Amino acid sequence: MFVVDTNILVYAADKSSPAHDLCREKIEEWRRQSSPWYATWGILYEFLRVITHPRFFRQPWGVAQAWGFVEALLASPTFGLLAPSERHAQVAAEVLKKGEHLRGNLIYDAQTAILMREHGIKMIYTRDTDFHRFPFLEPVDPTL
Repeated sequence: MFVVDTNILVYAADKSSPAHDLCREKIEEWRRQSSPWYATWGILYEFLRVITHPRFFRQPWGVAQAWGFVEALLASPTFGLLAPSERHAQVAAEVLKKGEHLRGNLIYDAQTAILMREHGIKMIYTRDTDFHRFPFLEPVDPTL
């Protein structure tokens, strides 16, 4: 079990990215596997924000095309979305109280890390080195 982060989805979608082929292949591999893999709604919305943003891409995707990518993920039989449970506030308190270094943009990453901890998932496929700041996670860069 693992979580796939926004940047891996973006690279898989962005044909101009040097990491495109590798990230696209990984997503296709995960879509065929029998074991579960996850994202969060936050990750999917962040993907939509980035892939449709003209500051990030010369030819940003339209929202319908971007949503089609998300729908393909959601249709994958072993893909799931992590959602807060009744323990969410307790887990968030534990992580945030120990994370004095957390501020600004790291709070967004903390949301993903908290959901992962809450659901007992340690591995995240990402190129975002900030996830190394959470000692209970195992970040994996699939491009290395």
